Amino acid sequence: MLTLEDRISARVKAVDFRAWRDRVTAIGGCAAPIRLSGAFQLQDLNGGVIEHIGGDVMVPCGNRRESVCPACSDRYAADAYHLMHAGLAGGSKGVPADVSEKPRVFATLTAPSFGPVHNRPTTTSGKVRPCTGCGEWHHGDDPRLGGAVDPATYDYTGAVLWQAHAGKLWHRFTIALRRKLAGAAGLKVSEFKHHARLSYAKVAEYQRRGLVHFHAVVRVDGPDGSHDPTPAWATAELLGDCIKAAARSVGIDTTRPDGSTLRLLWGEQVDTRGIRAANASQVEDEFGEISEARLAGYVAKYATKGTGAKDTAERPIRSQLDIDVLHISEHHRRMVQTAWDLGGLADFEELNLRKWAHMLGFRGHFLTKSKHYSTTFRAIREERRTFRTREMFERLDLDPDAVIVVNDWQYAGSGYDNDAERELAAGIAERVRAQRLRKYEREVAA
Repeated sequence: MLTLEDRISARVKAVDFRAWRDRVTAIGGCAAPIRLSGAFQLQDLNGGVIEHIGGDVMVPCGNRRESVCPACSDRYAADAYHLMHAGLAGGSKGVPADVSEKPRVFATLTAPSFGPVHNRPTTTSGKVRPCTGCGEWHHGDDPRLGGAVDPATYDYTGAVLWQAHAGKLWHRFTIALRRKLAGAAGLKVSEFKHHARLSYAKVAEYQRRGLVHFHAVVRVDGPDGSHDPTPAWATAELLGDCIKAAARSVGIDTTRPDGSTLRLLWGEQVDTRGIRAANASQVEDEFGEISEARLAGYVAKYATKGTGAKDTAERPIRSQLDIDVLHISEHHRRMVQTAWDLGGLADFEELNLRKWAHMLGFRGHFLTKSKHYSTTFRAIREERRTFRTREMFERLDLDPDAVIVVNDWQYAGSGYDNDAERELAAGIAERVRAQRLRKYEREVAA
């Protein structure tokens, strides 16, 4: 039987390898590309064919999770960075440059405790301390980290139900925040929209215990959005105080399988930090502020993380057998199992928990924003498609305003044909990523 090295060698020597390699390189070494068969035509305005190109093509899978597809997650992270940074610094993507002068706060809202978990606390100087749950000293790679100290008493049902309602809890928080701001300004709640608008972008990040917390940039605009001056009474300090008060004031009542009431709240830790403008003094870091570029980079990183490559399934659970064969920690297996079991009960049918068992019950989008915060993913991607289309027209010496593109493609499959192609694609992805990093470092140095 041929070894993997032999199969890779045979694929490299194949007649069509160079064409295959070019197609994979064009999609950045995507780990699971979508294969299409068909053609596209370039036609003039009268329907005459200028160019006809047909055959088989690959398009990126578009998965945002780095553990599933590093190549596509890089693209998603770049889009997330531009979306976030536009709302912070302005001057692009339809956001005015003076948006950085508006009151802005970086807030983190966490999940409550559902029982002691193994942890690895550190002092302010970075010195590791013993676990507050078991008293032991944990290594950074200890698989017990994040897991329940006593699985028998850990509230897995509460944890999964909190996770399933996290998006709704955030919605109630934003409503409460508007009310707190209105009250602080001496306005009726109904009057707030005539004086100011709350804009935000948030991203969900999993903690090691398997629960999400939300990082959000929250900004106060004028009533018509980012182009409108913010009222004088709105300050970053006031916004930070109102965020903490709003988080403490909201909750959701649901029921457990036995019919008892479960009150879902935010965790006690609600962190708020100021945001430093790009041209501000570096001394402001002493006050706990974070720069616009660094913050946008953080959000981009959070947006591509899953629950962790070793912590849960990468794809939806279809049966009990899928859970039984998962190579994950027992803590996360219990969360997956709890979501699956709750999803089979009529009382929780509307939560659709079996569909989201692989995400430990979390059903929300990982990056969301209010309408007026900045641009959208759709606009960013459309801008990229338009740029590439114009590049093609320039290469063919065609007037883009006098040409119609007609596509006719059919789905032909997903992924690669064998393990040799998957290994080669992974190597191409690493090379493309390294080239991109070198280009970025040169631009920064310049």
